[in-house]
Amino acid sequence: MSHITHDIFFAIARVQADYSRCIDDDRLEEWPSFFLENCIYKITSAASHREGYEASVVFANSRGMLTDRITALREANIYERHSYRHILGMPSILGDEARGVRTETPFMVARIMLDGTTDLFATGRYLDIWSIGSNEPKLAERLVVCDSSRFDTLLAIPL
Repeated sequence: MSHITHDIFFAIARVQADYSRCIDDDRLEEWPSFFLENCIYKITSAASHREGYEASVVFANSRGMLTDRITALREANIYERHSYRHILGMPSILGDEARGVRTETPFMVARIMLDGTTDLFATGRYLDIWSIGSNEPKLAERLVVCDSSRFDTLLAIPL
């Protein structure tokens, strides 16, 4: 971890903020660009993660699958329109490994329905592996670990 600089930390924090704004501003077509071409994106519960279960509520293993998810969301899926507002904590650097820099970032997501109803939708943490290239950090892996084991059927928009 000794070569992880303040610049890398702040670059990751900035990309985290940009990631959330992308989703919250309904610029979902840009969302896959935060990931490497070969990546992992999973949403699971804290209980499943603690028990080491591999199954997840949402799974993608490439940027193409993330793009397909957004295309389906925009063109095929029928769901009540809503938006999110992310509140993020600061990322904690957990380590550095061959695949990239590992971080943990706490989050809260409020869901705002078309009629204005606002609910706390999800809380949890992002367990990430960031590829630090010459440009900005990219997600090699994002495991969204939700505190609750109850998932709303309206998990359409990415977390």
